[in-house]
Amino acid sequence: MNAILIVDKRADHYAELIAGALPQARISGFASPEDSGLAQAAAESPVWLASASYAARALARGVTVPAWLQTTSAGVEPLFAPGLPRPQRASRAVDVFGQLMAEYVLTYLLAWRRHVFIWAGAQRQEVWEGPEPGSLRGLRIVIAGAGVIGQEVASFLAPFGVCVRGVARQARPVAGFDHIYAQADLLEAAAWAEVVINVLPETPETQDVFDARFFAAMPAGGLFINAGRGTAVQDMDLVHALESGHLGAAAIDVCRTEPLPAAHPFWRAPRLWLTGHSAAPTLPVLLTPLFLDNLKRWERGEPLRGELHFERGY
Repeated sequence: MNAILIVDKRADHYAELIAGALPQARISGFASPEDSGLAQAAAESPVWLASASYAARALARGVTVPAWLQTTSAGVEPLFAPGLPRPQRASRAVDVFGQLMAEYVLTYLLAWRRHVFIWAGAQRQEVWEGPEPGSLRGLRIVIAGAGVIGQEVASFLAPFGVCVRGVARQARPVAGFDHIYAQADLLEAAAWAEVVINVLPETPETQDVFDARFFAAMPAGGLFINAGRGTAVQDMDLVHALESGHLGAAAIDVCRTEPLPAAHPFWRAPRLWLTGHSAAPTLPVLLTPLFLDNLKRWERGEPLRGELHFERGY
């Protein structure tokens, strides 16, 4: 049985779950990549389970590179830092965030459509009357990112009678979507959508794509939800779209800089709801089965679920 190194703030929980499934495994757990003893454990452990940021920090210290790294995060951008040693093989967290992300999206869709925050303000002012709520039925929604997470979000929303279209690198049929736009046709997608949900990964092609032209193309009063990557959004363009009243509301879970600096305009932008990168947390009880399945695949030399392709940038 291979030795396993865990580097994650929930290392103890992961170690408990993995030990229950693999009682013969030699497991070393660290809650920080700077913990003493990690370098020695890395030298003895060909397999790592770690958050991408923690793994990158550990690798930057010059520890032994793993034969396989399974990240506890969907985002893996820190592993692509220039000059950083790369694992022989690596895989990111997949198939564990879909429902969590869908629940987040549904929360803010309903809050926006039912005017929850307006009603909360009316209550504080002891005002009985308020705006008439709308329904999700018939709502035109574009999900930017038609991969596994985007497909699960679309599936989760289907029972509410919404019309869902997607955005992918290339236009192609994808189950659960009425239509898929190529990323080059993003402005066309914006013009159709009452709601845009971003779950795109971070790649060179997805940076700064939600800009002033994009928000201007959306119908007045629409909702923008960013649960993908902060670098996809031109921050001030979003703020201006809200301040002008053209964009109805925005739910922002991810930002270009995290934690968000105190002076950032997002803190004070009208009708912008910040949720501190909490849309789809990594839950060890959901991630551990993926790790165990990929461990078997790695031992057999098979393709990994969520395998990284460093040459492609994701």
